[in-house]
Amino acid sequence: MAKMVPVVLSGGSGTRLWPRSRVSKPKPFLPLIGQQTLFEEAVSRCPAELGFASPVVVTGTLHVDHVEEQLGQEPGARIIVEPCARNTAAAIALAAYSLDEDDVMLVCPSDHHIGRPAVFAAAARDAASLASEGWLVSFGIEATAPETGFGYLLCGEAITSADGAKGFRTAKFVEKPDLAKAKAFLESGDYSWNGGIFAFRVKDFRKELEQHRPQIAETVRAAVEKGRTDGRRFHPDAETFASAQSDSVDYAVMENTQHAAMVPVAMDWSDIGNWHALLVARERDDAGNAHSAAGDVELVDCKNVLVDSDGPRVSVIGLENVVVVVDGGDVMVTTLEGAQKVGKLFGAKNQ
Repeated sequence: MAKMVPVVLSGGSGTRLWPRSRVSKPKPFLPLIGQQTLFEEAVSRCPAELGFASPVVVTGTLHVDHVEEQLGQEPGARIIVEPCARNTAAAIALAAYSLDEDDVMLVCPSDHHIGRPAVFAAAARDAASLASEGWLVSFGIEATAPETGFGYLLCGEAITSADGAKGFRTAKFVEKPDLAKAKAFLESGDYSWNGGIFAFRVKDFRKELEQHRPQIAETVRAAVEKGRTDGRRFHPDAETFASAQSDSVDYAVMENTQHAAMVPVAMDWSDIGNWHALLVARERDDAGNAHSAAGDVELVDCKNVLVDSDGPRVSVIGLENVVVVVDGGDVMVTTLEGAQKVGKLFGAKNQ
């Protein structure tokens, strides 16, 4: 099978996890679950002994120092420093025009939590096998709730690679639905969440991008050709890259290709998109409560309460479905229902 190269996308601001996540140090670089940061988890899920090549990390100038620190001495790792944000199509293209055309890229966001990494690795091998035969493969993540914040994939006809890897054609990409549609998707059992994890053979991704978004392809290729190497960092030409159109890989490629496939996977996945999602992903007591180990926390007669404090003592009595976060001089309190609105707070937008 072709070499499987983890392409770890690392950026964003994580405003819905304010005040813990900030522009200067967003959620990928925080230990939100366990001792490892989400970025460290993403890298450790792709070890050499399971057939993965050394990772390629695509990150912005603001976060490159965090990446360097948390990568440590990862053998053979490379860092592509994005001069400015141009969405996922251009970010993935930076890796695609920096790799050998027969490599298989495993595109992994760095801000997700996967509770079953062995299942992830098995799905990655199946996805890479299909990708090596020309399929552009999405991970179809098992839908466990009628989520309205995710896109969905409709499962089509079954396909099998020459070496026996199984998957399905992607019959349809569906944008974030309303609640009624999300409930219908869940009930049908034919839809999976689109978590933004993909496997592409490099030459196939280049071909599709050049066909459907030639401006992005030509601009990014030129930026790579004019770029410079500094140790394990690679700097694309900033002026050239800045002129690339901003588009997601879903809009630019996946919704246009005739070779879209999916590998269904139930791997205890969460995008940790807000404080409610973090509560669900963390280990909880019998009443559904969770709290960070750093701060001194006392909960009395509480249910489904999350307390995340970096030091000050927090005491909560008689509350349900509430989140309390203390980060330095910032305190944020919300109901679980209001967690999606945290990113709209003044502090989150002006951090």
